[in-house]
Amino acid sequence: MNPLEKDGWTPFSNSGETVKRVAAVPDTPQTRAPAYKLAFSDTEFMTKRELRPIRLQLELLKPEMVMEERGIKSTVVLFGGARIPEPGGEAWAAKNEVQKKNLEANSVYYEEAREFARRCSEYSASTYYREFVVVTGGGPGVMEAGNRGAADIGAPSIGLNIVLPHEQAPNAYVTPELCFNFHYFALRKMHFLFRAKAFAVFPGGFGTMDELFETLTLMQTGRMERVPLVLFGKEFWTKAINIPYLSEQGTISPEDLELFHYVDTADEAWAVVKDHYNL
Repeated sequence: MNPLEKDGWTPFSNSGETVKRVAAVPDTPQTRAPAYKLAFSDTEFMTKRELRPIRLQLELLKPEMVMEERGIKSTVVLFGGARIPEPGGEAWAAKNEVQKKNLEANSVYYEEAREFARRCSEYSASTYYREFVVVTGGGPGVMEAGNRGAADIGAPSIGLNIVLPHEQAPNAYVTPELCFNFHYFALRKMHFLFRAKAFAVFPGGFGTMDELFETLTLMQTGRMERVPLVLFGKEFWTKAINIPYLSEQGTISPEDLELFHYVDTADEAWAVVKDHYNL
């Protein structure tokens, strides 16, 4: 090995320096040609179908490296509807009066999500924000409430945004340095699960259901550790999904009902987490 390498020197320039050098070459038909662009800085090339495996790897690595650099060891995940307004706010997603009434009634969960995130962040502060860092999907509704609860006490929080045709833009309470954006749902889900020590699932739609059942399946099959999973709003969840019925029918085991807890308040949810980890 070159003796200078132990001091951080290598005979190869870094990619940033290479980009600068390319930018400094004369402007000619040859240097303007797409073929001349560096492969990793050529957006058209990088978005080709054949490069999908590379893009998947990049979406895996980027958030992982950033969180590793921040020393984040564990998270608490908040799933829930983007359409739920804060109390007194506009039910902007309502398509009729029934939906408007129900969304406004469900706004109570905005405050419960905010309070639960605040509780988690207060504990996270005692670990120098290495453990129990709040993570949400980064958008509006319950996601905003979760990031807002962390921001209430000056704690960092993570937002895992995804490119969608509607409803998805980072809310104002995500820590900017921890505000990620994804193209692939699969990679986004992986980052929700990697460090999770607890899940809080609030009323929501197809996306929330998808995240809930994926998490339950992974815990049921032993592909991830069984951690506290609380469903906020017993009335909502027992009407939306009759999980005990699945047990009665034998399609899940009776003990699978122990994978989750119904709660209605942040106090109840935090008690579940505290008891599980003997905090």
